[in-house]
Amino acid sequence: MNVLAFGTFDGVHPGHENFFEQASKLGNLTVVIARDATVQAVKHRTPDHDEATRQALVQAQPTVQKAILGNTGNKYDVILAEKPDIIALGYDQTHFTEKLASWLAEHLPDTQVVRLEPFHPDKYKTSKRYINK
Repeated sequence: MNVLAFGTFDGVHPGHENFFEQASKLGNLTVVIARDATVQAVKHRTPDHDEATRQALVQAQPTVQKAILGNTGNKYDVILAEKPDIIALGYDQTHFTEKLASWLAEHLPDTQVVRLEPFHPDKYKTSKRYINK
């Protein structure tokens, strides 16, 4: 089984490690790293680490088989290119997922979407670092 997961991963913390571990239990894990421009557009901030650094940090994780950069254009193109059996989403992941089920039904109907469990979200949620900035 090939598993695809997405995220910014601006520094890898225990919550991310748990996310990778859960996703990798479903199959061979490829992680798509959000491009710097995408992070800026979606989160309205520049990531602390550039996309190449974030990709290297994720690729260094023992449960990640492959870390790739996402597309700056059509966000679904990477799904078509990778053709995953499963897309693993974080418990709170909403960006670019609103139309995912209908898009998959049309383009990759055998791909399943799995929502992963949170891991101490009160402590390990990257966005909490930016609340007071």
